[in-house]
Amino acid sequence: MRHSAVLAAAALAFAGALSVQATPPPPQYVNDKAIAGTGMPRLLSDYGFFADLGAQVPVPHVYPYRLNTPLYSDGADKLRFVYRAPGTQFRADGEGLIDMPVGAALIKTFAFGDGESRRLIETRVLLHRADGWVALPYLWNEEQTDAKLAVAGARVDLTTPKGEAISYRVPNKNQCKECHGLEDAVVPIGPKARNLSGEWLAQMVQAGHLDRLPEGADQLPLWEARESASLNAAARAYLDVNCAHCHRPGATASNSGLDLRWEQQDPHALGIGKRPVAAGRGAGGHLFDIVPGAPEKSILTYRMASSEPGVAMPEIGKETVDEDGLDVVSRWIAEMTP
Repeated sequence: MRHSAVLAAAALAFAGALSVQATPPPPQYVNDKAIAGTGMPRLLSDYGFFADLGAQVPVPHVYPYRLNTPLYSDGADKLRFVYRAPGTQFRADGEGLIDMPVGAALIKTFAFGDGESRRLIETRVLLHRADGWVALPYLWNEEQTDAKLAVAGARVDLTTPKGEAISYRVPNKNQCKECHGLEDAVVPIGPKARNLSGEWLAQMVQAGHLDRLPEGADQLPLWEARESASLNAAARAYLDVNCAHCHRPGATASNSGLDLRWEQQDPHALGIGKRPVAAGRGAGGHLFDIVPGAPEKSILTYRMASSEPGVAMPEIGKETVDEDGLDVVSRWIAEMTP
């Protein structure tokens, strides 16, 4: 079941529960002190993001959203929300990004399974505080009633939607910076305007949550409709979302010389005909990051096709090979003119 359907069903159930009460409970609001303060709340419920925590039904000012092309995480279903503190407004900057003021928060819950077998595994929060963004991971309990701060991370045994038994890794607090790090600061990487629905952005503008429609919005294709998009757009979108948060200037893998951002147009920066800087055994004996017409000779696809630590790319965030992503990128390279 897609997360939109889950939220809709949960909302109806919640509304029905309220209708039979003689005196409705007072409205719930987000705990702004928990977001903007200096501490690390012990429980996800301490923030007050949800009217029904287990069903992921948000309270006012917490808005669900989806990405056109999502990051692959072993097939996890992800429920994404953004919080806007009352009296503030999101703003579009000139680079197609969305500026979220101090007091904002991003919430992402990872779930596996459908219906009664659905299991919430972890929720990651990004909190915008006066001194910058803070990333915190929360591990869900067996009862599915709350999630507890997991500063040291955790391992959870589970089965992916493809039937693969894995030891799923909840990142520790410091590992969050490996993906969210830019110029030695923690930053959001998911909700870029180019990867958000134009309809959703327009609704946010109409409601006054966002000051204007960002430039370059809604460019990345819907991943589930990738076959109807151009192969170049599907492959470049995949690399932008899954790789470019590290492989870009100022990020943790900038020394590789690869820049896999959507807006990058230089073939060499994208890896075409480019020799690796220091791939070591991760190169698999191959000489170039991308060999036009030959994905089987390209380091990029070699590393995407591996689940071996030290070889696999991305290095963290997944335990399995994304066969769909590998297929798209391989076909993209195969169609390049040598």
